[in-house]
Amino acid sequence: MAANCQQIKCNVTECHFNKNVLCDAPMIQVDRNGVGRASQSPQTKCETFKPRS
Repeated sequence: MAANCQQIKCNVTECHFNKNVLCDAPMIQVDRNGVGRASQSPQTKCETFKPRS
């Protein structure tokens, strides 16, 4: 994990970047999930997700 990043908990253990329930991606991108303006967590999605190989 980059030294200047906060630790980000991630329960998606199927993701390539998940290391011991923490996100180890070099950059994280979160976008809206089909809405013009998000007001709840389900209206967002992690675009950084990459399936484990």
